[in-house]
Amino acid sequence: MRKVIYGLILLGLVGVGVGIGALLANISRQQTEARQYPLKLVEIGPDEIDASVWGQNFPLHYERFMMTENNYGETPYGGSEPYSKLERYPAMVRLWAGYAFSKDHNEERGHFYSQIDQRETERVQLVSQPGACINCHSGEAPLLIAEMGWEEFNRTPYNDLVDQLHTASTCADCHDPETMALRLTRPGLINALEADGINWTESSRQEMRTYVCAQCHVEYYFAGDDKVLTFPWAEGTNIDEIDQYYQNVGFTDWTHAETGGRMIKVQHPEYELYTSGLHYSAGVACADCHMPYIREGGIKISDHWVRSPLTNVGAACQTCHNVPEAELETRILTIQNRTAELLRITEETLIEAIDVIVAAREAGATDEDLAEAWEFHRRAQLRWDFISSENSTGFHSPQEAARVLAMSIDFAHRAKDSANAVLVRLTSPEAVTVAP
Repeated sequence: MRKVIYGLILLGLVGVGVGIGALLANISRQQTEARQYPLKLVEIGPDEIDASVWGQNFPLHYERFMMTENNYGETPYGGSEPYSKLERYPAMVRLWAGYAFSKDHNEERGHFYSQIDQRETERVQLVSQPGACINCHSGEAPLLIAEMGWEEFNRTPYNDLVDQLHTASTCADCHDPETMALRLTRPGLINALEADGINWTESSRQEMRTYVCAQCHVEYYFAGDDKVLTFPWAEGTNIDEIDQYYQNVGFTDWTHAETGGRMIKVQHPEYELYTSGLHYSAGVACADCHMPYIREGGIKISDHWVRSPLTNVGAACQTCHNVPEAELETRILTIQNRTAELLRITEETLIEAIDVIVAAREAGATDEDLAEAWEFHRRAQLRWDFISSENSTGFHSPQEAARVLAMSIDFAHRAKDSANAVLVRLTSPEAVTVAP
């Protein structure tokens, strides 16, 4: 019996030894992988924009980056399914009446599609757009800028350049091919930071993990006859300061087809809203949530499958928040649901304001009569658009999003009241006012 027991103990010890040996071998293998990755198999040229070339040296990063082609479906207010926002939120058609966005506005897909979706949108097929639009949608942009010059590139019609565009977002947009350090390649942000006295080349890596995103995920406009892509940050980056900047320079995008007022279309101000929020003030970078660190064997990399953190709550949120995934998701959706409710209320109020202005015009109101109502309407819609076109549905800065929408609703009511006063004056005392 003792021999059997001793035999079992010996077998157990052998098993433990084998397990420890396997563990040590695995650790050694992963350490070796980490030391050897990346293997420099090819030289990456200074103008190389083909991600597959970079992928020869960085196969793990490339594999994850190419997953931006995947359609992971919808989240409650976003995702990668390109549904029509005009169909889902029909008020947008009237809010942008007379502007290209009233014809075509879809949920964006992953970075893989940035150039494809731009080429296919009716906003460039039906309307002549400047080359400035290419800045954020094609890896060829820096090469064209270097070849043509900044002003010439911006003012050249998009359709004159479209046949030269074959690459969407790419490695070279954010990385130096020699050192792989994060870098800026788009003059819009570089110029804006320089004007604010910021030397981005001295920024920390953590700061750069936000700046590389801020090259594109921002509000911008096309300034002057050269249509130079410009960030309206001279007064600051919140919407009130951006509004003041646009008033200072006298800029508007289009004339509203129903009201006759001059309007501004906001783009996608993720950076501006995010920098007013708690995560930013705590030092969290865009990449921490949208490109969280992952491990592949012994190698730690940023996940280059850039996507909504809602599809990846464990890696995106639990690194900092020791809270169950379900609870974190509930927190996120509570913010987004409340912001969405405020957006719909704001849209209804804006439509009411438009209706009253239209009624006043039909009653014979002059431009002078409607100047105040137009101004209130412009300021109201600018603030609604700032939150509507920002792609976090309020999550990047919940309190600021709520504040901005409250201001939008207030300005919309002022527009309605101003136009209603004009309507009453132009009609008989017995006339029924519109939307009292």
